[in-house]
Formats: sequence, structure tokens, C-alpha cells
Amino acid sequence: MTISCTSPIDGSIYATRPTLTQTEAQAAVARAKTAQADWAALPLAERIACVQAGVAAIGAMNDEIVPEIAWQMGRPVRYGGEFGGFNERASYMAEIAQETLAPIVIEDSDAFRRVIKRVPHGLVLVVAPWNYPYMTAINTVAPALIAGNAVMLKHASQTPLVGERMAAAFHSAGIPEDVFQNVFLDHQTTSALIAERAFGFVNFTGSVSGGRAMEAAASGTFTGVGLELGGKDPGYVMEDANVDAAVDTLIDGAMFNSGQCCCGIERIYVHETLFDAFVEKAVAIVNGYKLGNPLDPETTLGPMAHVRFADEVRAQTAEAIADGATAHIDPVNFPQDGGAYLMPQILTGVTHDMRVMREESFGPVVGIMPVKDDVEAIRLMNDSDFGLTASLWTQDAGRAEAIADQIETGTVFMNRADYLDPALCWTGCKDTGRGGGLSVIGYHNLTRPKSYHLKKA
Repeated sequence: MTISCTSPIDGSIYATRPTLTQTEAQAAVARAKTAQADWAALPLAERIACVQAGVAAIGAMNDEIVPEIAWQMGRPVRYGGEFGGFNERASYMAEIAQETLAPIVIEDSDAFRRVIKRVPHGLVLVVAPWNYPYMTAINTVAPALIAGNAVMLKHASQTPLVGERMAAAFHSAGIPEDVFQNVFLDHQTTSALIAERAFGFVNFTGSVSGGRAMEAAASGTFTGVGLELGGKDPGYVMEDANVDAAVDTLIDGAMFNSGQCCCGIERIYVHETLFDAFVEKAVAIVNGYKLGNPLDPETTLGPMAHVRFADEVRAQTAEAIADGATAHIDPVNFPQDGGAYLMPQILTGVTHDMRVMREESFGPVVGIMPVKDDVEAIRLMNDSDFGLTASLWTQDAGRAEAIADQIETGTVFMNRADYLDPALCWTGCKDTGRGGGLSVIGYHNLTRPKSYHLKKA
């Protein structure tokens, strides 16, 4: 069996790779488990140095990586790839590793040594998505390796070259080939490996249905599973907000990467006194975008990663308009082919009865609703099956934190959006999933506590 990447640029097959058979995959697992013991026995500083060198090696490839990303999933080359965030996240996890992974010494006396150590799970499976293929993968790969785990990376079929790049970089930095393996697996083989307890921990970023499949495969194995399954992230603009800053940030958060961001803004609630001004400014921004070939440096909005993703956004948008929503962006400004190239859209007159305000769109469309007060905004923000991030816009930090305490979500921003701070836990609730990446908590999830109670006399 093979997997293929169909390029959204022109519909051509950009890359094809054979998948491992179950027997081949089991052999890869066995090699990783054997190699992991020696890797974990290395001094922590040496593992950190290897990971940092691997990250730097990715940076050296960036000029080649940027057009590859455009060909694989459509992001315009003008944005320069993902190395900034990739490096920031890996570097922060390297910086905190010594302190975070240090043993917790309860007592070290003549009578007893009592200590809690954090030990690696063994082999970690990372299943990474295509929308930010480098940054999402490094969230787990870097701390997992630093903590002494071996890692198998299974990347989305839309971005098959990413794992190969990462493997080449880390191997060149001295990380053994069996310790970090890029693998191509079909769903059936992946589920079978999880079910037979091949992994000590599984981290999956992707769809809700994919997350359910991971949990089903792990059922009864007691394998730890971390799940980040996307969102329907809201923005709330209060009456005292800086409207220009709010519009600029929230619309960029809704439209960047053609709306294909897990923590992108998908619904916006604006205090009724600012609603008209906000919508007018938002429409002006979007009308300034250029939809086109992502290899063109002038393009600001590339194609969606696949025609089927674009078709889902088209369907949600059309249904909303049929049910009374108003579309503010004229298609004449954005010539499109009915395929992966999809125009951006701003909708008003939307309600929570519409799929575009309830289901994940993952595309360049956003609904904007007026609200009369914080109570209504909180109710609407919480009226969702997802909970990844929320963005609050106000000059009053105390008010923002009080509202944040009432929002069912993983991260709350004030006067910013769509950013992953590696010092804070990346987590979610409800159908967004469970677990936590990056930060101190990321290390806790990629290791297990082990207690030592040593009586000396």
C-alpha cells in the first residue's frame, strides 16, 4: 500500500510513499525499544545538545522547506515557513529540561534516601497533522527525545516530506536512526500497534473522529494518549477594546493559512456599540487579500490543502446564507476554480443554529455576531462542543480574567490570538481532547513518576 500527497497547487501527485506492513512496523518498534535504553542512559545535557543541533539542521534547510510546504499543503511562500515557531518551542523545552526533569528529593539523610524521579515512557508515537506540520510535530518530538524516549513520527499523508526532513536533520545531529524514526503507516496498522501496547505514550493532533479511533485502539492497554482535536475558537470584543487592533488580529487569526489553524478564530462576538465599525474594517481587510498560487510572493491567501476541505467550507457557507446570513465578500474579487482555491468570506446575521457557527470550519470563513454584554458573550462562547482557545479584547485585565474563569476552554488570550506560548500548557477540553503539550506539564505527560524509598540503615 502507498500514501500519496495531492498538491493543492495544481492537483498533481507531489509525493508517494510505501507504507510499512504490520510485520515491518513491529520490527521498527522492536528496534526503537532496544535503542531507547542506550539513548536514555546518555547524560541529559548530551540529549539536549543533539536535539538542539537537529533543530538547527532544520533551520539550514529552510530555503528548501518553504516551497515544499507550499506544494504539499498550500501555504504561501511569502510567510517563510515555520522555523521561527519550531525553534522557539524546541529551544524553550531544552531550556527548562534540566530543572523540570530533575529528581524531587524528599530526604537524603544517613537513614533514608527518598526521591521521585521522572523516567521516560520508552517509545512515544507522534501522529502529526498537515496544517502546521513542523511546529505541531516538534511540540512533542523535542521534549520526548530530551526526556529519554525513542520517538516514531507518523505524519499526515498531505505532508509526507516533513518527517523525512526531520529524520535527516536529527540523524545528522547524532540522534540514532532507531531512536527517531519517521514511519509511513496506514490507519489499520497504526491501530493494531497501539492495541498491542507497542507504545508507552501516543500523542495525536487531528480530527475528533481520529481521536476517537486512537482512544478505541488504546482501550484496555492503559497507554497514555494525548489528544488535540481542533476547535471552534471564539473572539469577544468588548466596548472598551481597541477596535483597530482587535480587527487586525482577529481577522488575521481567522484567515491566515487559509483558516487552517487549530486555534484559528472561527466565530467573533462584538459588543453591539462597536459591531458596525468592526464589520466594516474586517471587510476592508479581507478585500485586500490576494488569492492565488502560493509560490507567487504576492499571494497572501493560498489554496486549502485539499479540495474536500474547501468543499466542506463551501457547504457550511452556502447553508448559512440560505438560512439568512449575509455574505460581505463579493466573489468577483476572488476568482476561484471550484477546487482547492477558496475565497475568504465574512458572514453576519449568523446564529448558533448554523453549522458555520457550531462545527469546525477549518477554512477562510468567519461569522460575526453582536452581543449586548459579558453574560451573553460568555453564554455564546461556551455554546460549543470544542474548547481550545478564546480571545478577549478589552483594556481591563481584571475583567478579562474574570470572564476567562467562566469560559470552557484550554487557553484564554487577552488582546492577542492564535499564538502558542511554549511556557504555557497547550491543552483543551470537551471535543478538543485532553492532555497537555509544551511547558513543564508537557514533560510530565512524556514521562512517568517513579518513587525511590531507600533505607540506608
